[in-house]
Amino acid sequence: MQDIIIEKPYEFIPPNRRRWLPRTVLKLNIVPWYLRRYEGIVSHRLEGIDHFRESLRQGHGVLLAPNHCRYADPLVLSHVAVAADTLMYAMASWHLFHQSRFQRWALRTMGAYSVYREGLDRQALDLAVETLSLPDRPLVVFPEGAVFRTNDVLQPLLDGVAFIARTAAKRRAKESSSGKVVIHPVAIKYLFHGDLNKAIGPTLESLEKRLTWEATKQAPLVERIAKITHAMLSLKEIEYLGAPQSGAFVDRQQRLVDHLLEPLEQQWLGKQAAGPIIPRIKALRMKIVPELTTGELTESERERRWQQLSRIYLSQQIASYPPEYLSSPTTDTRILETIERLEEDLTDKAGIHGPMEVVIRIDKAIEVPVDRAPKGEEDPIMKTLRERLQAMLDDLATWSNRVSL
Repeated sequence: MQDIIIEKPYEFIPPNRRRWLPRTVLKLNIVPWYLRRYEGIVSHRLEGIDHFRESLRQGHGVLLAPNHCRYADPLVLSHVAVAADTLMYAMASWHLFHQSRFQRWALRTMGAYSVYREGLDRQALDLAVETLSLPDRPLVVFPEGAVFRTNDVLQPLLDGVAFIARTAAKRRAKESSSGKVVIHPVAIKYLFHGDLNKAIGPTLESLEKRLTWEATKQAPLVERIAKITHAMLSLKEIEYLGAPQSGAFVDRQQRLVDHLLEPLEQQWLGKQAAGPIIPRIKALRMKIVPELTTGELTESERERRWQQLSRIYLSQQIASYPPEYLSSPTTDTRILETIERLEEDLTDKAGIHGPMEVVIRIDKAIEVPVDRAPKGEEDPIMKTLRERLQAMLDDLATWSNRVSL
């Protein structure tokens, strides 16, 4: 399990507001170098930048809302900053600031600040609202809330984006007679431009070896991947359900996720939840984690809560494999993503597979109203954002190379 829970009291980490240093970093092309070396991303294509420039020219408070399929996403947005000649702020999970001193410094230097996913973080929310209502710089928020490595499939969006934008719009309407708050949907799409068999062959062999299998180099890639995926699900079914289960893959996934989460939801929330996995996980972590960080729990209670967090983490891993993602016709990027997800789930780290190109498409602005969202309905802001993001991703999905099964 990756270190996404920090076992100490939360402390808000603000961004570094100095401008000369991040501008120097952007001018020296350090970020493109990093992306080439550590992410395999060798080129980029930027579309719709004029939409963003126009919002900046008019003095609007601008929120960029991209999809989130890779850990490189925040870095590739530096191409947007350079093209628009602006700096940006970004909300980033608190645990990212505790990986290393250098990463903490780099995040703050480039405008990132912490947000506490396991509780209500008023300082982060206040800074986000302030950023949009003044405005100071554009703000980046990833509404999916987590990385899933499914570039073509948009995960359910968290409604915090609408809350921040509406609050800022109301404040701006009271304090200023000009400018608005707008949201720009941003689609990020990665394209693989290499030899797929050569790129992922060694990784596949390594995964098969971890399962004590002989390498089946002559079998089709998708067949080998499906075999590993089903094996991993079966192993977890044996661990938690006593035996491999029958039925469709998607039904087995849901059955195991519910088996892991429902007892915890009954204990901590008093009821079984339903719906997308991320809100279910967030609700549980908000109950389990706060006391864990105080150091006041007994050792046995501390171990019990970590076991519960491990089950929650596993449930997210299980839900991260869309059952039809590799159905025919599939693409090289979908295959690559699935391999990387398998490798990460087994080893906590995915290798670098390139060369890759990133396409960043910025859509027209969504003007944020000051009135409240209708009760009992999907927020119109989130509905428009979701539809526009998925439409762009659907179009960009056709850019990937098809792979015959």
